[in-house]
Amino acid sequence: MFKKEKNRKTEKGLIKDNQAQSFNPNAIIQVSNLTHDFGLGMGVFNVSFSVKKGEVYGFLGPNGAGKSTTIRHIMGFYKPDSGFTSVNGMESFHNYYRILNDVGYLPGEPALPLSYTGKEFIQEMKLLKHLQNDEMLNYLLSYFQVDSNLPCKEMSMGMKRKMAIVVAFMSDPQVLILDEPTSGLDPLMQEKFISFVKDEKKKGKTILLSSHIFSEVDATCDRIGIIKDGKLVSEFKADDLKHNTLKTYLLVFKSQADLFSFEEGYLNDKIKKVKDDPLTNSLLISVDDSNINDLVKSLSRYQLIDFTEKKETLKDYFMSFYKENTVFSGVKND
Repeated sequence: MFKKEKNRKTEKGLIKDNQAQSFNPNAIIQVSNLTHDFGLGMGVFNVSFSVKKGEVYGFLGPNGAGKSTTIRHIMGFYKPDSGFTSVNGMESFHNYYRILNDVGYLPGEPALPLSYTGKEFIQEMKLLKHLQNDEMLNYLLSYFQVDSNLPCKEMSMGMKRKMAIVVAFMSDPQVLILDEPTSGLDPLMQEKFISFVKDEKKKGKTILLSSHIFSEVDATCDRIGIIKDGKLVSEFKADDLKHNTLKTYLLVFKSQADLFSFEEGYLNDKIKKVKDDPLTNSLLISVDDSNINDLVKSLSRYQLIDFTEKKETLKDYFMSFYKENTVFSGVKND
Protein backbone atom coordinates (compact mmCIF):
# COMPACT_ATOMS: atom_id res chain seq x y z
CA MET A 1 0.00 0.00 0.00
CA PHE A 2 1.04 3.62 -0.32
CA LYS A 3 2.98 4.96 2.64
CA LYS A 4 2.36 8.46 3.96
CA GLU A 5 5.77 9.26 5.45
CA LYS A 6 7.35 12.38 4.04
CA ASN A 7 10.91 12.63 2.74
CA ARG A 8 11.40 8.87 2.73
CA LYS A 9 13.77 7.09 0.37
CA THR A 10 12.34 5.92 -2.91
CA GLU A 11 11.76 2.18 -2.73
CA LYS A 12 10.59 -0.36 -5.26
CA GLY A 13 6.85 -0.84 -5.17
CA LEU A 14 6.14 2.47 -3.46
CA ILE A 15 4.76 5.66 -4.90
CA LYS A 16 7.05 8.68 -4.71
CA ASP A 17 6.04 11.41 -2.26
CA ASN A 18 4.90 13.82 -4.98
CA GLN A 19 2.78 11.05 -6.50
CA ALA A 20 1.28 9.82 -3.22
CA GLN A 21 -0.69 13.05 -3.00
CA SER A 22 -2.69 11.86 -6.02
CA PHE A 23 -3.37 8.39 -4.64
CA ASN A 24 -7.07 7.52 -4.34
CA PRO A 25 -7.55 5.02 -1.49
CA ASN A 26 -11.00 4.08 -2.82
CA ALA A 27 -9.67 3.01 -6.22
CA ILE A 28 -8.94 -0.61 -7.07
CA ILE A 29 -7.37 0.48 -10.37
CA GLN A 30 -5.84 3.94 -10.68
CA VAL A 31 -4.20 5.82 -13.52
CA SER A 32 -2.81 9.18 -12.45
CA ASN A 33 -1.33 11.72 -14.90
CA LEU A 34 0.10 8.84 -16.94
CA THR A 35 2.42 9.93 -19.74
CA HIS A 36 4.51 7.76 -22.04
CA ASP A 37 5.69 9.50 -25.19
CA PHE A 38 6.89 7.19 -27.96
CA GLY A 39 7.53 10.16 -30.25
CA LEU A 40 5.77 11.33 -33.41
CA GLY A 41 2.61 11.98 -31.39
CA MET A 42 2.31 8.35 -30.34
CA GLY A 43 1.71 7.33 -26.72
CA VAL A 44 -0.50 8.46 -23.85
CA PHE A 45 -0.47 11.94 -22.39
CA ASN A 46 -1.54 12.96 -18.87
CA VAL A 47 -4.24 10.27 -18.66
CA SER A 48 -6.08 10.00 -15.33
CA PHE A 49 -9.00 7.82 -14.24
CA SER A 50 -9.83 5.29 -11.54
CA VAL A 51 -12.05 2.24 -11.12
CA LYS A 52 -13.82 1.62 -7.83
CA LYS A 53 -14.55 -1.74 -6.24
CA GLY A 54 -17.45 -3.51 -7.96
CA GLU A 55 -17.45 -1.11 -10.91
CA VAL A 56 -17.22 -1.90 -14.62
CA TYR A 57 -15.31 0.88 -16.37
CA GLY A 58 -15.45 1.09 -20.15
CA PHE A 59 -12.30 2.39 -21.84
CA LEU A 60 -13.54 3.35 -25.29
CA GLY A 61 -11.49 4.37 -28.29
CA PRO A 62 -10.49 3.37 -31.82
CA ASN A 63 -7.49 1.20 -32.55
CA GLY A 64 -4.31 3.18 -31.92
CA ALA A 65 -5.89 5.63 -29.49
CA GLY A 66 -3.81 4.48 -26.51
CA LYS A 67 -6.03 1.89 -24.82
CA SER A 68 -3.55 -0.99 -24.89
CA THR A 69 -0.64 1.26 -23.96
CA THR A 70 -2.53 2.41 -20.86
CA ILE A 71 -3.44 -1.15 -19.92
CA ARG A 72 0.16 -2.36 -20.31
CA HIS A 73 1.19 0.35 -17.85
CA ILE A 74 -1.53 -0.77 -15.43
CA MET A 75 -0.23 -4.33 -15.66
CA GLY A 76 3.33 -3.09 -15.03
CA PHE A 77 4.78 -4.01 -18.42
CA TYR A 78 5.85 -0.42 -19.24
CA LYS A 79 7.50 2.20 -17.06
CA PRO A 80 5.80 5.62 -17.30
CA ASP A 81 7.69 8.73 -18.35
CA SER A 82 5.66 10.46 -15.64
CA GLY A 83 2.62 9.77 -13.49
CA PHE A 84 1.79 6.34 -12.12
CA THR A 85 -0.62 3.42 -12.29
CA SER A 86 -1.66 1.11 -9.46
CA VAL A 87 -3.77 -1.98 -8.77
CA ASN A 88 -5.05 -2.79 -5.28
CA GLY A 89 -2.86 0.00 -3.91
CA MET A 90 0.32 -1.37 -5.47
CA GLU A 91 2.38 0.70 -7.89
CA SER A 92 2.34 -1.28 -11.11
CA PHE A 93 5.83 -1.25 -12.60
CA HIS A 94 7.65 -2.66 -9.56
CA ASN A 95 4.85 -5.06 -8.63
CA TYR A 96 3.92 -6.58 -11.99
CA TYR A 97 4.49 -10.13 -10.70
CA ARG A 98 2.03 -9.62 -7.83
CA ILE A 99 -0.48 -7.91 -10.11
CA LEU A 100 -0.29 -10.79 -12.62
CA ASN A 101 -1.00 -13.20 -9.78
CA ASP A 102 -3.97 -11.26 -8.41
CA VAL A 103 -5.61 -9.98 -11.60
CA GLY A 104 -7.43 -11.68 -14.44
CA TYR A 105 -5.74 -10.20 -17.52
CA LEU A 106 -6.86 -10.59 -21.12
CA PRO A 107 -4.35 -9.05 -23.57
CA GLY A 108 -5.47 -7.38 -26.77
CA GLU A 109 -3.45 -9.82 -28.89
CA PRO A 110 -3.15 -13.11 -27.00
CA ALA A 111 -0.09 -15.11 -28.07
CA LEU A 112 -0.37 -18.80 -27.18
CA PRO A 113 2.70 -21.11 -27.20
CA LEU A 114 2.48 -22.90 -30.54
CA SER A 115 4.17 -26.05 -29.26
CA TYR A 116 1.44 -26.59 -26.63
CA THR A 117 -2.05 -27.93 -26.78
CA GLY A 118 -4.73 -25.82 -25.17
CA LYS A 119 -4.82 -28.19 -22.20
CA GLU A 120 -1.03 -27.91 -21.70
CA PHE A 121 -1.23 -24.12 -21.85
CA ILE A 122 -4.02 -24.08 -19.26
CA GLN A 123 -1.97 -26.34 -17.00
CA GLU A 124 0.97 -23.92 -17.17
CA MET A 125 -1.33 -21.02 -16.28
CA LYS A 126 -2.82 -23.00 -13.40
CA LEU A 127 0.65 -23.49 -11.94
CA LEU A 128 1.42 -19.77 -12.23
CA LYS A 129 -1.90 -18.89 -10.59
CA HIS A 130 -1.56 -21.63 -7.95
CA LEU A 131 -5.01 -22.81 -9.03
CA GLN A 132 -6.19 -26.16 -7.70
CA ASN A 133 -9.97 -25.98 -7.99
CA ASP A 134 -11.15 -26.68 -11.56
CA GLU A 135 -14.84 -25.89 -11.02
CA MET A 136 -14.67 -22.43 -12.64
CA LEU A 137 -12.30 -23.68 -15.34
CA ASN A 138 -14.61 -26.50 -16.39
CA TYR A 139 -17.58 -24.15 -16.45
CA LEU A 140 -15.74 -21.68 -18.68
CA LEU A 141 -14.56 -24.36 -21.11
CA SER A 142 -18.14 -25.53 -21.51
CA TYR A 143 -19.75 -22.06 -21.59
CA PHE A 144 -17.41 -20.69 -24.27
CA GLN A 145 -17.22 -24.01 -26.15
CA VAL A 146 -13.44 -24.32 -26.00
CA ASP A 147 -11.73 -27.46 -27.30
CA SER A 148 -8.64 -27.55 -25.08
CA ASN A 149 -7.32 -30.67 -26.84
CA LEU A 150 -6.46 -28.69 -29.97
CA PRO A 151 -2.83 -27.70 -30.56
CA CYS A 152 -2.54 -23.94 -30.16
CA LYS A 153 -1.01 -23.61 -33.64
CA GLU A 154 -4.18 -25.09 -35.15
CA MET A 155 -6.60 -22.80 -33.31
CA SER A 156 -8.57 -20.14 -35.16
CA MET A 157 -8.38 -16.52 -34.01
CA GLY A 158 -11.74 -16.93 -32.29
CA MET A 159 -10.66 -20.09 -30.47
CA LYS A 160 -7.44 -18.41 -29.29
CA ARG A 161 -9.50 -15.51 -27.97
CA LYS A 162 -11.84 -17.87 -26.13
CA MET A 163 -8.84 -19.71 -24.66
CA ALA A 164 -7.48 -16.39 -23.40
CA ILE A 165 -10.87 -15.55 -21.85
CA VAL A 166 -10.90 -18.89 -20.03
CA VAL A 167 -7.39 -18.30 -18.64
CA ALA A 168 -8.28 -14.74 -17.53
CA PHE A 169 -11.36 -15.84 -15.57
CA MET A 170 -10.49 -19.36 -14.42
CA SER A 171 -9.02 -18.33 -11.03
CA ASP A 172 -12.21 -16.36 -10.28
CA PRO A 173 -10.23 -13.14 -9.67
CA GLN A 174 -11.85 -10.10 -8.05
CA VAL A 175 -10.13 -7.71 -10.49
CA LEU A 176 -10.24 -8.14 -14.27
CA ILE A 177 -8.45 -6.11 -16.93
CA LEU A 178 -9.79 -6.95 -20.37
CA ASP A 179 -8.27 -5.49 -23.54
CA GLU A 180 -10.57 -5.84 -26.58
CA PRO A 181 -12.09 -9.02 -25.10
CA THR A 182 -14.46 -9.91 -27.96
CA SER A 183 -12.15 -9.12 -30.89
CA GLY A 184 -12.27 -12.10 -33.25
CA LEU A 185 -15.40 -13.65 -31.71
CA ASP A 186 -18.51 -14.29 -33.77
CA PRO A 187 -21.68 -12.28 -32.86
CA LEU A 188 -23.24 -15.16 -30.90
CA MET A 189 -20.14 -15.61 -28.78
CA GLN A 190 -19.91 -11.84 -28.27
CA GLU A 191 -23.41 -11.91 -26.78
CA LYS A 192 -22.46 -14.82 -24.54
CA PHE A 193 -19.43 -12.89 -23.33
CA ILE A 194 -21.56 -9.82 -22.52
CA SER A 195 -23.96 -12.00 -20.51
CA PHE A 196 -21.03 -13.54 -18.68
CA VAL A 197 -19.55 -10.14 -17.78
CA LYS A 198 -22.95 -9.04 -16.45
CA ASP A 199 -22.98 -12.12 -14.18
CA GLU A 200 -19.45 -11.34 -12.98
CA LYS A 201 -20.53 -7.76 -12.31
CA LYS A 202 -23.34 -9.04 -10.05
CA LYS A 203 -20.69 -10.84 -8.00
CA GLY A 204 -19.03 -7.50 -7.24
CA LYS A 205 -16.03 -7.92 -9.53
CA THR A 206 -14.01 -4.84 -10.50
CA ILE A 207 -13.57 -4.75 -14.26
CA LEU A 208 -11.71 -2.50 -16.68
CA LEU A 209 -13.00 -3.24 -20.17
CA SER A 210 -11.16 -1.70 -23.10
CA SER A 211 -13.05 -1.79 -26.39
CA HIS A 212 -14.03 -0.08 -29.61
CA ILE A 213 -17.31 -2.02 -29.77
CA PHE A 214 -20.14 0.24 -28.61
CA SER A 215 -22.66 -2.52 -27.86
CA GLU A 216 -20.52 -4.31 -25.28
CA VAL A 217 -19.51 -1.08 -23.53
CA ASP A 218 -23.10 0.19 -23.53
CA ALA A 219 -24.43 -3.12 -22.17
CA THR A 220 -21.96 -3.67 -19.33
CA CYS A 221 -20.29 -0.48 -18.10
CA ASP A 222 -21.13 1.83 -15.19
CA ARG A 223 -18.75 4.58 -16.25
CA ILE A 224 -17.05 5.27 -19.57
CA GLY A 225 -13.87 7.07 -20.54
CA ILE A 226 -13.20 8.05 -24.15
CA ILE A 227 -9.57 8.22 -25.28
CA LYS A 228 -8.47 9.93 -28.48
CA ASP A 229 -4.89 10.43 -29.70
CA GLY A 230 -3.55 9.28 -26.33
CA LYS A 231 -5.64 11.75 -24.31
CA LEU A 232 -8.75 11.17 -22.21
CA VAL A 233 -11.28 13.51 -23.84
CA SER A 234 -14.42 12.58 -21.89
CA GLU A 235 -15.46 10.61 -18.81
CA PHE A 236 -19.06 10.11 -17.69
CA LYS A 237 -21.58 7.82 -16.05
CA ALA A 238 -23.27 5.56 -18.60
CA ASP A 239 -26.70 6.42 -17.16
CA ASP A 240 -26.06 10.14 -17.66
CA LEU A 241 -25.93 9.57 -21.40
CA LYS A 242 -28.89 7.19 -21.45
CA HIS A 243 -31.05 9.53 -19.37
CA ASN A 244 -29.66 12.89 -20.48
CA THR A 245 -32.35 15.58 -20.13
CA LEU A 246 -30.90 17.57 -23.03
CA LYS A 247 -32.77 16.28 -26.08
CA THR A 248 -32.34 16.81 -29.82
CA TYR A 249 -35.35 17.21 -32.13
CA LEU A 250 -35.73 17.34 -35.89
CA LEU A 251 -38.32 19.88 -37.08
CA VAL A 252 -39.49 19.96 -40.70
CA PHE A 253 -41.62 23.00 -41.52
CA LYS A 254 -44.20 23.17 -44.30
CA SER A 255 -42.58 26.27 -45.76
CA GLN A 256 -39.23 27.98 -45.79
CA ALA A 257 -40.88 31.14 -44.51
CA ASP A 258 -42.03 29.28 -41.40
CA LEU A 259 -38.51 27.92 -40.86
CA PHE A 260 -36.95 31.40 -41.02
CA SER A 261 -39.70 32.89 -38.85
CA PHE A 262 -39.18 30.29 -36.14
CA GLU A 263 -35.41 30.74 -36.23
CA GLU A 264 -35.73 34.49 -35.92
CA GLY A 265 -38.36 34.51 -33.21
CA TYR A 266 -37.75 31.51 -30.96
CA LEU A 267 -34.14 30.36 -30.97
CA ASN A 268 -32.50 31.37 -27.68
CA ASP A 269 -30.59 29.95 -24.71
CA LYS A 270 -33.42 27.49 -24.04
CA ILE A 271 -34.07 26.39 -27.63
CA LYS A 272 -30.74 26.13 -29.47
CA LYS A 273 -30.05 25.50 -33.13
CA VAL A 274 -27.78 22.57 -33.92
CA LYS A 275 -28.02 22.96 -37.71
CA ASP A 276 -30.56 23.79 -40.38
CA ASP A 277 -31.21 23.00 -44.04
CA PRO A 278 -33.33 25.65 -45.81
CA LEU A 279 -33.58 23.45 -48.91
CA THR A 280 -35.65 20.90 -46.98
CA ASN A 281 -37.13 23.40 -44.48
CA SER A 282 -35.59 21.34 -41.67
CA LEU A 283 -34.07 22.39 -38.39
CA LEU A 284 -32.21 20.38 -35.76
CA ILE A 285 -32.53 21.86 -32.27
CA SER A 286 -31.50 20.97 -28.72
CA VAL A 287 -33.74 21.66 -25.75
CA ASP A 288 -33.81 20.54 -22.13
CA ASP A 289 -36.82 18.56 -20.91
CA SER A 290 -37.68 21.42 -18.55
CA ASN A 291 -38.28 23.69 -21.57
CA ILE A 292 -40.26 21.31 -23.75
CA ASN A 293 -43.56 23.10 -23.02
CA ASP A 294 -42.09 26.38 -24.29
CA LEU A 295 -41.00 24.61 -27.47
CA VAL A 296 -44.42 23.06 -28.09
CA LYS A 297 -46.15 26.39 -27.44
CA SER A 298 -43.91 28.20 -29.92
CA LEU A 299 -44.37 25.49 -32.58
CA SER A 300 -48.17 25.72 -32.32
CA ARG A 301 -47.94 28.85 -34.50
CA TYR A 302 -46.48 26.90 -37.41
CA GLN A 303 -47.37 24.03 -39.72
CA LEU A 304 -44.99 21.09 -39.31
CA ILE A 305 -44.46 18.09 -41.54
CA ASP A 306 -42.26 16.30 -38.98
CA PHE A 307 -41.36 16.65 -35.30
CA THR A 308 -39.06 13.78 -34.22
CA GLU A 309 -36.73 13.23 -31.29
CA LYS A 310 -33.24 12.19 -32.39
CA LYS A 311 -31.97 9.98 -29.56
CA GLU A 312 -28.24 10.25 -28.90
CA THR A 313 -26.55 6.88 -28.58
CA LEU A 314 -23.12 6.08 -27.19
CA LYS A 315 -21.92 5.82 -30.78
CA ASP A 316 -23.32 9.29 -31.59
CA TYR A 317 -21.59 10.81 -28.58
CA PHE A 318 -18.33 9.03 -29.34
CA MET A 319 -18.35 10.07 -33.00
CA SER A 320 -18.92 13.72 -32.03
CA PHE A 321 -15.28 13.78 -30.91
CA TYR A 322 -14.19 13.09 -34.47
CA LYS A 323 -16.01 16.05 -36.03
CA GLU A 324 -13.71 18.97 -36.67
CA ASN A 325 -14.12 22.39 -35.03
CA THR A 326 -16.55 21.13 -32.41
CA VAL A 327 -16.75 22.46 -28.88
CA PHE A 328 -17.57 19.72 -26.37
CA SER A 329 -19.58 20.39 -23.24
CA GLY A 330 -19.77 16.74 -22.20
CA VAL A 331 -22.68 14.73 -20.91
CA LYS A 332 -25.00 16.74 -18.68
CA ASN A 333 -25.07 15.53 -15.09
CA ASP A 334 -28.16 16.27 -13.03
